[in-house]
Amino acid sequence: MSETNRVVIIGGHGKVALLAAPKLASHGLNVESVIRNPEHSDEISALGATPVVLDIEQADVDTLAQHFSGAKTVVFSAGAGGGSTERTVAVDYEAAVRTMKAAEQAGVKRFVMVSYARASVDVDSLEKDNSFYTYAKAKHDADKFLRSTDLDFTILGPGLLTLDPSSQKVTLTDEEGKIQGRAPQDDEGNTARETVADVLTHVVVNNAAVRQTVNFYDGQTPIAEVIN
Repeated sequence: MSETNRVVIIGGHGKVALLAAPKLASHGLNVESVIRNPEHSDEISALGATPVVLDIEQADVDTLAQHFSGAKTVVFSAGAGGGSTERTVAVDYEAAVRTMKAAEQAGVKRFVMVSYARASVDVDSLEKDNSFYTYAKAKHDADKFLRSTDLDFTILGPGLLTLDPSSQKVTLTDEEGKIQGRAPQDDEGNTARETVADVLTHVVVNNAAVRQTVNFYDGQTPIAEVIN
């Protein structure tokens, strides 16, 4: 399969990535899922993706660039998963930035970042001793760095993640997570992880939302109608 059809997913064993890999592969893309634990390789292969064992906390820019060479798109869907503050900074910010630099070094223009809906504003309203602050700042700073690059980026900002099935429909929100100026009510601010995978697949396959930040919840409008 052509190298230009290769998509590299960082954080390949994450819940969103596991849902996205087979969707991307179904469109004829050659998906490589970067994982830290080699024991997850068979699970990745079963999804139609190629496992690549690499610890992104340790890998430098040159190493990452070698893996990205010839790829069409890099997707950053890794996260420390609420671990220590040190790991959160190491993965969600430092590894993310190295990944962006490596994509540029390797000549890969397309970069998709999985962030969250209020990533650009939470850092200004949370107290620094809030348990969520380190994550919010890491994502904010990584997204800010991505916007400063020359990459053809898309930043995806879902709401509160759930394990519900995707309806393949979304509602767009502003950077504060509001829907047409109002705060979401009840479950309006939820986003199924599979919906994130569907949006991710849509923007990669259709080269949609280039140099845009797309904040969204599960909603009523088909993805292709509002993200282009």
